Amino acid sequence: MVLSLKEMLVIDLEATCWENQRPPGQVSEIIEIGIARLDLERLEPIDKTSILVRPVLSEISPFCTELTSITPAMVAKDGISFAEACSKLRKQFGAKTKPWASYGNYDRAQIERQCTAAGITNPVSPSHLNIKTLVALHLQLPREIGMKGALKALSIKLEGRHHRGDDDAWNTAKIAASLLRRLRKTQTP
Repeated sequence: MVLSLKEMLVIDLEATCWENQRPPGQVSEIIEIGIARLDLERLEPIDKTSILVRPVLSEISPFCTELTSITPAMVAKDGISFAEACSKLRKQFGAKTKPWASYGNYDRAQIERQCTAAGITNPVSPSHLNIKTLVALHLQLPREIGMKGALKALSIKLEGRHHRGDDDAWNTAKIAASLLRRLRKTQTP
């Protein structure tokens, strides 16, 4: 499959989580898929979207709500099934035909894990960029740093609420755009 290199999707997931141990029988499940579209010609984020996903095997804990601001009522009202969310990624966003990125490897692994468990075809292309690693390499750091630290190191303002999928995807897209602009400048004669 030939990828379109005019746009990259930046994805950030929020999943069920607990302050201490996971309750018996529950698993970490995606409750939000944040998507920011990054124009690869202009190197600018275009827009962002939040897809709320209803968990099946777990509940949204008070800790999870405190961290993400996502409540069980929000997901009950506006959430869709994980299968519907995957279909939306493929059909509305063309996720199989575009490169995609996330801040770290968690998002890639969680999508793969949840698709495998649900028997659903992975909705994203295999062309994944780990922006967290790219930041560390670009800044010549001894280890990877968190998204907020990367924004600060690159003098980019945090927009929105940290740990909301659409806002984190947007901020990660700004980081990716900054790195790509810097790379483009080094290649200009």
